[in-house]
Amino acid sequence: MANYTREDILRIAEEEDVEFIRLQFTDIFGTMKNTAITFSRLEKALNNECMIDVSSMEGFYRNGEEELYLYPVLDTFCILPWRPQQGKVARLICDVYRADGTPYKESPRYILKQAKELAAAKGYTFQVNPECEFFLFHTDDNGRPTTTTHEQAGYMDLSPVDLGENARRDIVLTMEDMGYDVASSHHEIAPAQHEIDFTMSDVLETADKFMTFKVAVRTVAKRHGLHATFMPKPKADVNGSGMHINMALYKEGKNVFADASDPLNLSREGRAFIAGIFAHIEGMTAFFNPLVNSYKRLVPGFEAPSDITWSSTQRTALMKVCRNSRREQTIELRSPDPSANPYLVFALCLAAGLRGIEAGLELSPELEKDLRKLSGEEKQAQGIRSLPKNLDEALNKMEQDPWIGQTLGSLYTEHYAKRKREEWENYSRQVSEWELGQYLYRI
Repeated sequence: MANYTREDILRIAEEEDVEFIRLQFTDIFGTMKNTAITFSRLEKALNNECMIDVSSMEGFYRNGEEELYLYPVLDTFCILPWRPQQGKVARLICDVYRADGTPYKESPRYILKQAKELAAAKGYTFQVNPECEFFLFHTDDNGRPTTTTHEQAGYMDLSPVDLGENARRDIVLTMEDMGYDVASSHHEIAPAQHEIDFTMSDVLETADKFMTFKVAVRTVAKRHGLHATFMPKPKADVNGSGMHINMALYKEGKNVFADASDPLNLSREGRAFIAGIFAHIEGMTAFFNPLVNSYKRLVPGFEAPSDITWSSTQRTALMKVCRNSRREQTIELRSPDPSANPYLVFALCLAAGLRGIEAGLELSPELEKDLRKLSGEEKQAQGIRSLPKNLDEALNKMEQDPWIGQTLGSLYTEHYAKRKREEWENYSRQVSEWELGQYLYRI
């Protein structure tokens, strides 16, 4: 990420003929919002004088306060490569503040900044690398999205079988034009499913990248006549899309998770970090998998995890212990999906993991057998817990875990739970095509 000053941004914007600047911010559900200004208002924006009215925004907690201020994060200044080259468009990601100059504490970006600063105070730096999966589907004659695809490509297939290769290539090149370092990209298991991976980097920087990535994917896909969706499970009979989180923790420049004397190169602190996440994973699932649809992915029979296990070999484990050729040690959390708010996912993982280290939590034994070969009785005998089976159960677990409210803030969690309960209740009232097919003629 560039290290810009206020003067740098004003100079670059003038030299590059930037006429429009999007001031972007994220609501509590992880939806990118923005207000746009012209170049003539850029200096005012850089003075933190741009105000937003949140009275009509559902993703903000309002307590009689409807006007908030946007404080641009200078290092996030970027010219959008998909916009016109004459009269260019740039963007700045912003922090949200109250009128009295204090941070808006319900802002997801603020929550992650706080978690990062608390870790830094203890000497830790946290790096992550999300594996971002999504589908590219056709649109109909009116440009509306469908779940139709003509391809039948599978894992790491290439063209001409992979019909989305050109769109995926353009997405990667667009991200690189914006200064992002993309590690790799490939076709995923399901037809029309793709994955693009970042390199490991600072946790806050990566969350900003992920929000921008989703906008870029949708924009480039549209140019190819396709619709990109990060919906976790758009089709019932194929694998869903995940957002696997690869994590590494450092202290004094050393990888805290690594221990060359351990057979898995996994340190005592690394085991305690995983144990800390497992201690709160049921409640955190309400944020890692925030949609009704999310739980259609977390079912047995596909590669997404449904039980709370860890392994260095089993792909169905919730947490995978990974080691590369340089003996660096990372751990991979496999339950989050791309509909999740990355600021909250990363903040919760970091806070829970550090809590595990500080408490010296013991990690359960490694899963050495394919979960699909274990009966319910065998799982119970081994003390294997399961992830929540639906959004309602996840919200119940969240509300039963006071640590989550302490970590994210009570106002945030209360508002989040209220809105998500409404979503669940609305879903519960619907009559699905499956129900009609099962019961309409027989009952």
